[in-house]
Amino acid sequence: MEKDELTYKIIGCAMKVHTKLGPGFQEVIYQRCLAIELERAGLIFARELEQEIFYDGISVGTRRADFVIENKVVVELKALVSLEDVHLAQAKNYVVAYDFPLGLLINFGSQSLQHKLLFNPKYHPKPNSVNSTIQ
Repeated sequence: MEKDELTYKIIGCAMKVHTKLGPGFQEVIYQRCLAIELERAGLIFARELEQEIFYDGISVGTRRADFVIENKVVVELKALVSLEDVHLAQAKNYVVAYDFPLGLLINFGSQSLQHKLLFNPKYHPKPNSVNSTIQ
């Protein structure tokens, strides 16, 4: 898949924050610093944007996205020693529930910045396997 310029910029901003701060701070500190870098990069974003969650078309509550960037990418931040499957599943669910094409899970808590690019299957369907029949 072709590299997405927007997610590349977001990851670059996160790398600047991680390089300057390193691991060990609370998530909110990384969130504030990332907001500074996103602004410096000229990206349009919203922080702690409340998103409605639907089940079968019925609103079942809300959840705040750490960042929504350029109204295209939902970003979930963590400050953990290491990411676990549950964090990845949570971030994937947000991408689908919030109905964004892309998501990023970024972890500032490890020695090296960790990031996972997430795709909403609605916007990025897996190619169908074509069954050929010989006649």
